[in-house]
Amino acid sequence: MTAHISQPPTDTRADVRRWRILAVASAAQFLAILDLFAVNAAFPALERSFHGASLSEVTWVLNAYTIVLAAMLVPAGRLADNIGRKPAFLFGMVLFGAASVGCALSPALSILVAARVVQAVAGAILIPTSLGLALPAFPPREHPAVMGIWTAVAAVGAGSGPVAGGLLLNAGWRWIFLINVPVVVLAVLVGRRELPATARGQRTRLDLPGAVLVLATVAGLTTVFTQAPVWGYGSAAILGAALATALCGMLTVRHLRRASDPVISFDLFRNRLFSVAVSGVFLYYLAFAAMILAATLFFTGHWHYSVVDAALGIAPMPASTMATALLSGRIVARVGARTSAMLGGLTLAAACGWWALTVTDRPQYLFVFVPGAILAGVSTALLQPPLFGSAAALPPSQTSLATAVLMMSRQIASALGIAVLTAILGHQTLHGFRVAWLAMCGAALASTVISAWFRGITAGDTTKSPEGAAGP
Repeated sequence: MTAHISQPPTDTRADVRRWRILAVASAAQFLAILDLFAVNAAFPALERSFHGASLSEVTWVLNAYTIVLAAMLVPAGRLADNIGRKPAFLFGMVLFGAASVGCALSPALSILVAARVVQAVAGAILIPTSLGLALPAFPPREHPAVMGIWTAVAAVGAGSGPVAGGLLLNAGWRWIFLINVPVVVLAVLVGRRELPATARGQRTRLDLPGAVLVLATVAGLTTVFTQAPVWGYGSAAILGAALATALCGMLTVRHLRRASDPVISFDLFRNRLFSVAVSGVFLYYLAFAAMILAATLFFTGHWHYSVVDAALGIAPMPASTMATALLSGRIVARVGARTSAMLGGLTLAAACGWWALTVTDRPQYLFVFVPGAILAGVSTALLQPPLFGSAAALPPSQTSLATAVLMMSRQIASALGIAVLTAILGHQTLHGFRVAWLAMCGAALASTVISAWFRGITAGDTTKSPEGAAGP
């Protein structure tokens, strides 16, 4: 009788603890993604604060973070799998908080950019590690729900970044970074107590040459994409960077094929579930990242919204993402991972297509923008859980690395999508925006086609191997 009475509280404590673990992991994901987008709204304020700084110089506050985050994800994910995810996570969180303080207190633009580089390194540690900590805390049947929440938090961070940045500007741009500090402190305190100790990977030496080559290749790619609109698409700097990146890429592939224990093993991509997911994520984010920037530019350039109003105007997108994310586990369980991912691509295509067909120079926020924003937000909650959840189909010792590869695909696609958007828009005419939204629609449809090859694991089939699990 005593044992029977004491058992429920134990289960209750375990249940509460796993949700705390997910909350801490999601907080890390949210901060890293939020700081990628929130700073966009601060560009005019930064130009005024650092007298004499040009817009091209100020954009390095964003570009430095984007480039370093993308380049460091894979080495950081591999390192976390090797040394243990809990110590890697806590170190990354402390480093992120310290870098945030450095950003807020920066007396010069160069110091702010340097602090953003450190912040990006910390973010690269946190993003893949957080999922590796969250998934093992839940039984396999609940993994779709966990992925729904984890990926939705990232999407909310992306969508609410401009909103948060615009609101915090009322108190000063430095608050965009200071607001991270209390979240970091709380996450570290709770994480030290609640996060489980994780087994380290095999004690092998990190493939430093491979890590450097991967870092150089990804940094080169993102530099070309982010700086092409600034330096000029046919400029000597961009052509030189593209040539150097291509050379690094060839050397990287050569090294990874020959190394005995490469930083990224091609065995990852022999898993069709994972390779399809990487492609689907890439195509989806070509459209998604460009879509958020296009909305802000259209609000300010054509509907003449203020920066703060434009930031608030995007709010229906993250709101619909979070609302749908609460049901994403049930949706994946009901229709299957493949169908959920395909619906996500189709819904984003519908959102971009709606804007291309209905937009005019006359502000019609409720009729034109809100329906598309809701569809775009829903698309994220449908597509991301199954595709990012493919990391769980690989051996547990590779979860952080697989997540890092997926995130790297997302970051490179985001940079490329924004570069393509900038090239299409030109002088930001109404016709240019329509062409841009149609291009986003095409990328979203391509993601849908790729997702048709995805054979995911539904909530009822989580014990099956990836090869044996079939979607509906």
